[in-house]
Amino acid sequence: MTSNETTVDFQKTTEFLKQVHQSESELPLKNKACSSKFFLYPHSTPKVCLFLHGFTAGPYQFEPLGKAFFNRGYNVIVPLQPGHGRAGNWKRQNPPPLPTDIQTYQQFVLKWLEIAKTLGQQVVVGGLSTGGTLAAWLALEHPQQINRALLFTPYLGTRYLLFDWLIKILPIYFEWFNKDASGNFGYKGFQIPALRIFLELGENVLEQAQTRVSAPVLMVCSEADQVVNRSKQQNFFKRVLKQQTKSWYYCFDDSLHIEHRMMTKLEDNDYEELVIILGKAFVDSDLTWVQFQQMATRIAQGETYEQIKPKLNLDGQACEQLYAMMTQYFGCDHLECINPSK
Repeated sequence: MTSNETTVDFQKTTEFLKQVHQSESELPLKNKACSSKFFLYPHSTPKVCLFLHGFTAGPYQFEPLGKAFFNRGYNVIVPLQPGHGRAGNWKRQNPPPLPTDIQTYQQFVLKWLEIAKTLGQQVVVGGLSTGGTLAAWLALEHPQQINRALLFTPYLGTRYLLFDWLIKILPIYFEWFNKDASGNFGYKGFQIPALRIFLELGENVLEQAQTRVSAPVLMVCSEADQVVNRSKQQNFFKRVLKQQTKSWYYCFDDSLHIEHRMMTKLEDNDYEELVIILGKAFVDSDLTWVQFQQMATRIAQGETYEQIKPKLNLDGQACEQLYAMMTQYFGCDHLECINPSK
C-alpha cells in the first residue's frame, strides 16, 4: 500500500469515527462515560490499540490505559459494544438490549480490527473480563494480524462451577451485587442468556488454545478477584505458551485488594498504575516468558536495572518502570505473582 493510499484510508476512518460519536449522541446513551473513546493523532502510528470493555460496562474502563498508550505515541480506539450504554429504564420487566448471539460481538470486533489496521502499522488488542475473552478469541483467530493481546482477567468461567451451571440453564434477570459501586456507569443488571454466550466462548477459547498458535498474550489476573475462575486463566496461559513463547503471566497478590474491575481507580483499584506499567512493558518489549522470569529472578536477588539491562537486552522507559514495580514487590516477594501453576 502506498503512502497516499494509507493517508486516504486514515482520513476515511477518522470520518467514520466522527459518525460513530454522532450516532451515539442520537441513541441516546446513559451518560458520557459510556461513549466510545478515541485517542488519535492526525496520522497513522507505529502501533494502534483496540481495547474492549467488560460486560454491561463501557469504554470508560479503558480511559487511563488508553491515555497512557496515546502518550506513548500510539492511536487508541475503545468502541462501545453492541447493546451497551443505552439510556433507558432498564429493570427485570424491561432488561437492557444486550445481544444473546456471540456472532454479534465477533462480527463487531472483526470490523473494529479492520478499522484499527488503518490507524497504525501493528495492532494491539486488549480487553477486560468478557472484553478479554473477545481479545483472546481474536488472538487465536487472527494471530498474524495482531502484534500483542492484553488479557485483563478474561472471563473463561466463573469462580464457582455451580455458577457456570446456573448460567447455562437459567433464563432469569440478574442484578450485580455491586450495582451501586463507585465507577459503575453501565447497566445494573442483565438477562442471564446475554452472559451465557461469553461463558460458551470462554470454553471454546480454552479448547482452541490447545492446538492453535496465538498472538503473544499478556495474562493479568488477581488473587482478590471473586468473579472469575483463575485456574482456567492459568490453563489458558500455559496452553498458549507452548506455541507462543513471547507471552507473560502476572497475578496481583491478594494483599493489594485488586478486584475484578481492575482497570481504574474509579472502580476501586488503588493500584491502577500497576496495570498500566504491565501493559506498556509487554507491548514495548520483546522478552520471552523465560527472559521475563529471569528478569524477575534477578530483581529478587537484588541486581540493579543497570546490571540486568545488558544481560537481557532491556531497553526503554517501560521496562525500567517494570523493574521499579517489581523491586517494590507488591506482594510478589517469592515470585508467586509470575507462577501460573500456583
